[in-house]
Amino acid sequence: MANRVAVITGASRGIGKGIAIVLAGHGYDIGFSYCSAEDQAVRLQRQIWEEFGRRCEIWRADLREPGAGPAFVEAAADKLGGLDVMVNNAGATRFESILDLTEQGVNDLIDLDLKNYLFCTQAAARVMVRNGTRGSIIQITSSRAQRAYPQDGIYGGVKAAVARASQSAALDLAPYGIRVNCVAPGAIAVRSREELEELAKHKAVPMDFWDKLGRRIPLERVGTPADVGEAVAFLASPEAAYITGVTLRIDGGLILPGMPESGPCDSWGGQKKEAERDGN
Repeated sequence: MANRVAVITGASRGIGKGIAIVLAGHGYDIGFSYCSAEDQAVRLQRQIWEEFGRRCEIWRADLREPGAGPAFVEAAADKLGGLDVMVNNAGATRFESILDLTEQGVNDLIDLDLKNYLFCTQAAARVMVRNGTRGSIIQITSSRAQRAYPQDGIYGGVKAAVARASQSAALDLAPYGIRVNCVAPGAIAVRSREELEELAKHKAVPMDFWDKLGRRIPLERVGTPADVGEAVAFLASPEAAYITGVTLRIDGGLILPGMPESGPCDSWGGQKKEAERDGN
């Protein structure tokens, strides 16, 4: 039986790294791109081999450049001997009021977070069709695609566009047995403790940032890159063989009712706990 191959955009750190580690643990050979974090990419490549004995190939690619994404996908599939799972993860965030948007900023985000997703999806689908592979294409979107926030017209809007485009791609590719789905993370702790310590020195982000945020989420914690990785692994698996065109939200219930707006509690169980203390 041939080795299964997963190709991931932007996996040297954060959510992409979590996805790569989980898929390697599930027995996939890995190919991933990185933009600038070469040291981290090389460390992850070594980790995947040492911990899981899986092959891992890495490519430096600026996916904002026309043609860079499809070229990476084709190169990875060729070098690794096929393509079973494509994960579009690389992206940027941009939070600005509609009053402050610039044409360049909007174009940069669309190039990386929308156009690159579409053309990497196209490249992966062409490889799968050519090889007769009933594969899986998974887009990393965001819970912000499903709920409006201030200063989020461009990022949330682009992620919503990816989700909608993926539904049409699911219909286009269903006759070939290729499934297209989205994973929409909520609040995910993408920075390590060491990175938070460095940011805290410059007062950019407090050390307890994730803990405080987690207390405001119904499941009372922020997510991890591994949480997202396990969702990707499920959608790529035979157990999800009859699932296509859906978005699986990984957010601990974050956007079900929205954040708590008022009251003395700092968590979703807070009101109940207050009542218990009062003897109610």
